[in-house]
Amino acid sequence: MSVAALREYDAKTDTKKRVTLRGKAYDYYHVTEFEDGRIELEPRVLSRPFEISKNTLSMIDSAAENFKKGIVSDPIDLSEFED
Repeated sequence: MSVAALREYDAKTDTKKRVTLRGKAYDYYHVTEFEDGRIELEPRVLSRPFEISKNTLSMIDSAAENFKKGIVSDPIDLSEFED
């Protein structure tokens, strides 16, 4: 399966060895450099809104274990928020 190119242009590195991307759609890219000189850029979105981090999952597991062992806090009175 091939994907059609939207744009193609030549770019030159500046004095700090940077290349400017024209009309870029993303702020972050994953860069892969190959031995033959090719550079591949894959767009990245840094936040994944529907994914739970490993740290959060670990905290949930710990809380569930504590609940099973009876290690819980005192009940919280939420009656002031009732209509």
